[in-house]
Amino acid sequence: MPDSDLDFDFDLFTIGAGSGGVAASRRAGEYGARVAICEELRIGGTCVMRGCVPKKLLMYGASFSEHLEDATGFGWEVGEPTLDWPKLMAAKEAELDRLENIYRRLLADSKVALIEGRGRLIDAHTVEVAGKRYTAKYILIATGGWPALPQIPGIEHAITSNEALELEQLPKRLTIVGGGYIGVEFAGIFSAAGSRVTMLLRGDNVLRGFDSEIRERLAEAMRARGIEINTEVQVRSIDKRSSGALSLLLDHDEFIETDALIYATGRAPNSRDIGLEEVGVKLRSDGGVVVDERNRTAVPNIYAVGDVTHRINLTPVAINEGRAMAETLFNKNPIIMDRRNIATAVFSRPPVGTVGLTEAEAREQHESVEVYCSRFRPMKATISGREDRVVVKLVVDKPSGVVLGAHMIGDDAPEIVQGLAVAIKCGATKRDFDATVGIHPTAAEEFVTMRFPVPED
Repeated sequence: MPDSDLDFDFDLFTIGAGSGGVAASRRAGEYGARVAICEELRIGGTCVMRGCVPKKLLMYGASFSEHLEDATGFGWEVGEPTLDWPKLMAAKEAELDRLENIYRRLLADSKVALIEGRGRLIDAHTVEVAGKRYTAKYILIATGGWPALPQIPGIEHAITSNEALELEQLPKRLTIVGGGYIGVEFAGIFSAAGSRVTMLLRGDNVLRGFDSEIRERLAEAMRARGIEINTEVQVRSIDKRSSGALSLLLDHDEFIETDALIYATGRAPNSRDIGLEEVGVKLRSDGGVVVDERNRTAVPNIYAVGDVTHRINLTPVAINEGRAMAETLFNKNPIIMDRRNIATAVFSRPPVGTVGLTEAEAREQHESVEVYCSRFRPMKATISGREDRVVVKLVVDKPSGVVLGAHMIGDDAPEIVQGLAVAIKCGATKRDFDATVGIHPTAAEEFVTMRFPVPED
């Protein structure tokens, strides 16, 4: 081991240039640390290159089908619309190129050395990239996650979310296995774009872990948009026919045929084969890197943030964890990230926004709970004719009045819930919500106008 910090090549070496790794590296570089970061794929990581950003761009593009349908009710005469899928994909790719260049510039401006290639730990202070070794006082693991596939016959014919974002042609028939946020988002994109979408769920409904009211309403809305949702079913095997179509053998010896098959059944931490266990870093059985509240691993100078820890797999969480680490190590400002009441969104059709406890979680954790819920048709739908319904819901601790959770499904739900997250983080009570004057006419005002709790059964 080097005798002093100056004997190391860097103060911090980050493996993985996704959201968490870039945030930590930039913040450390801005505080004067000597920092390097390595990446074997595109700079920007899962969210920017293979997740949130391209998915939302495709959702925007595909959703114009609904906007054009709705325009008729408002007096517009719109001809038969067609989607040029390759053109949309090319526009998406151009935007990703632009974002990657911005990330490269941001790293350079923060004086972070970018080393392209796969990083592997040699020892607690040494990383090897493309045959060259670098030493660092601290090492950060920020390698994210990767789509997981089950080991069933014919699985090589399926694709994951990674490949789904690169499809050159729009499939006529698409089957999606999995009903989590990735599954419902892709179902919304491809259905709006014109594919006939079928979903196969192992459980009883979409979005397991979300509030039951939201899950039920989203399933209704998806079915109303022509998406077929089959629950409590699993794929046993996949066979590719001479026509190119895929034949899926399901439980109870049922068969369905599809042109493309997306598996959206989860993601695994990208922690294997990079030397972690060999140097003493502990992994859970699911591959998640074990860390403490300050993101330290079992090796004192090695840290890990983001999806590779497999805790709360959200981009803003990875960014905040990375920044907290940099503040602690390089700015004498020890920070422990508060993981309570983290808001999240699902960019489904319609979208979902949620923060805090679900009703079921609140009833498990609190002795007495009140629930306020409003269901209504949004103003836009009254003229467009679309049979959409918005659901807004507050979960409240009855003795204290503190709002424990806020949930919404409907247009702009993620934008609205982001604001509510501030209030809930500050400990707002139902009385505070009631005292707030709403903005009229908006869907958001429902959160401050619900007077009576849902009657107990």
